[in-house]
Amino acid sequence: MLFHYDGVVDDWKNLEWSKHAVHVSAVNQTKWWFAKRFLHPDIVFEYEYIFLWDEDLGVENFDPVGYLSIVKDEGLEISQPALDPVKSDVHHPITSRQSRSRVHRRMYKFKGSGRCDSQSTAPPCVGWVEMMAPVFSKAAWRCAWHMVQNDLIHAWGLDQLLGYCAQGDRTRKVGVVDSEYIVHLGLPTLGVMDHNQIFRKRWKDAVEEDQCWVDPYRTPANRTPH
Repeated sequence: MLFHYDGVVDDWKNLEWSKHAVHVSAVNQTKWWFAKRFLHPDIVFEYEYIFLWDEDLGVENFDPVGYLSIVKDEGLEISQPALDPVKSDVHHPITSRQSRSRVHRRMYKFKGSGRCDSQSTAPPCVGWVEMMAPVFSKAAWRCAWHMVQNDLIHAWGLDQLLGYCAQGDRTRKVGVVDSEYIVHLGLPTLGVMDHNQIFRKRWKDAVEEDQCWVDPYRTPANRTPH
């Protein structure tokens, strides 16, 4: 199945495999819109991992077989390949590749606002991947799929909460793979639509309405999350 957000379908006909694929076209939508409608956990149950990647990624240094081997060995339920810090458009420091590392799960920032250290327990210091190239285990995707909003084109805001789908300790089950890395070109295709505040409000409202839910990452009143 091939999803088209630009309405261009016929240009793919020169590829042999294209005629065997199901083409779904919805102009100005993104991967999250398609994933919510066509990648229900029951539909993709036979797949061990789900790659939900943007189209502006360079994969010359990426081996998917090697990547999944590392993910399984490290016990990562939610992950992403690190970004080449020289060639990539890096938005968040935790995604930048650490050249002497196989996998990293946290970042360190000792100056300015939003400091991160070895005691940090919350995103974006730890338990966090970016929405441009996440990889979900089967179990993690079943959880994350329910968090994706039907009417929001982008998944901004979801990144801060993916740790709830980590099937355990998000400081251990979420990580960035350094030894298999990619390049993020940062090419804008659909413009800027900030749905972060909408998503956050919906999450807050849902938490307040569900009297039975207990937040496993709730910060004690006398502590500041970092």
